Amino acid sequence: MTTRPSFTRRTRTSWAGALALTAATALALTGCVAGEDAQGNAAGAGTGSDDAAAGSSSSGEWSTDTLNIDFATYNPLSLIVKDQGFIEEALGDDVEVTWTQSAGSNKANELLRAGAVDVASTAGSAALLARSNGSPIHTIDIYSQPEWSALVVPEDSDISDVDDLEGKTIAATTGTDPYFFLLQALDEAGLSADDVTIENLQHADGRAALENGSVDAWSGLDPIMAASEAESDTKLIYRNVDFNTYGFLNATESFIDESPDVAQVVVDAYEKARAWAEDNPDETASILADVAGIDPAVATSVLERTHFDVDPVPGDDQRAVLEVVAPILVETGDVASQDTVDDALDSLFDPSFAEETDPS
Repeated sequence: MTTRPSFTRRTRTSWAGALALTAATALALTGCVAGEDAQGNAAGAGTGSDDAAAGSSSSGEWSTDTLNIDFATYNPLSLIVKDQGFIEEALGDDVEVTWTQSAGSNKANELLRAGAVDVASTAGSAALLARSNGSPIHTIDIYSQPEWSALVVPEDSDISDVDDLEGKTIAATTGTDPYFFLLQALDEAGLSADDVTIENLQHADGRAALENGSVDAWSGLDPIMAASEAESDTKLIYRNVDFNTYGFLNATESFIDESPDVAQVVVDAYEKARAWAEDNPDETASILADVAGIDPAVATSVLERTHFDVDPVPGDDQRAVLEVVAPILVETGDVASQDTVDDALDSLFDPSFAEETDPS
């Protein structure tokens, strides 16, 4: 296994320096999470550039006057951060925060690549795919370990397991976790993508195609999948939490290099949202239900399949999952070579922001 290089920054603000801010800057965002083994080296501290960045922050000025960030129903923590105004509270009036909704990991990757957002949430598999294909992003936080993908069929379908999918038509959104979930499920059953017909449809369109009979099965994504179960009596014929990659919060390299102080605020806001979700489960379900347009009971079932109590630092656990997905990306032609995807995996994680989050 290749050792992942540490990250250096021209303007890295240490968390100790950030704590020296005046009360008006309100940087005291917090979060308490359960720990897991983490991997990766933090950026160096105590350099002259660090001191300069800290000096800028202590004067009440941020490195940027804008922050563009996504929110997504598949990322409930993003909904809490937005609803509670944690980022706006920390940055004050000096930074304009613009929120853009991502319909899926593929759409979040498009926003990041285009520079339309600075930070966006995807599945781990989608982040690796994007980095492998040249998108200049790093993962700065792990927001959840969800069981958000499964294989879904209509209530009256004769399909009862993965073996029955041979020769069938399946809806899936390429470049997202449900797509890679499907490929792994087929492989486990001794099948491949050549043994089925995969219709590339956005998640909501995949649900519609399943329910109107246009496809035989759908590799679904919560909360759309949970709503389909509740409202249309569709069935989950195959579940496997190990085939779901983690929820990755990604930032562009330019944003990390130019605005590490604001990147730290984003990660701290996520950790505050993680603690808030654990303390306020009913309110969390209500926020998800409102944004997703689903019944609160459905939102509750989605959250029951979502684990927030994970280490926010990207490291060994996430790498282990992606090492399984990586060869699939090459086999399907989504990435040119194994060397390319290996290099992307070696450089994807930037753990320093999550490592520097202050739980106090």
